[in-house]
Amino acid sequence: MKDLESNVNKDLILRERLALQRTTLANQTTLLAFLITVLYFLGTGLSLRGLLKMENSIALEVAFFAMAITIFVFGIINFIKHKKRILQSVQHISDYKLNYF
Repeated sequence: MKDLESNVNKDLILRERLALQRTTLANQTTLLAFLITVLYFLGTGLSLRGLLKMENSIALEVAFFAMAITIFVFGIINFIKHKKRILQSVQHISDYKLNYF
């Protein structure tokens, strides 16, 4: 009976570890999505003057650059915040390792 409980607990630890790895990859993918969005906004801001051929397009360019910077900062903050939560979860799992291995 003791061996069965030990195997079940090891399986739970493995599942939690794999879930944390998936969560880490999802967090990195989200950061990359933010960066792609920033690049789109920067590209749009850079190409507006050529497309519109207007003198007033500088205000739109600045607006797109400001949105790109805002999205970039928000993406970095989001990544760091979630990375801290993931690291706290890893510490939680490591407590179980001491008990069962």
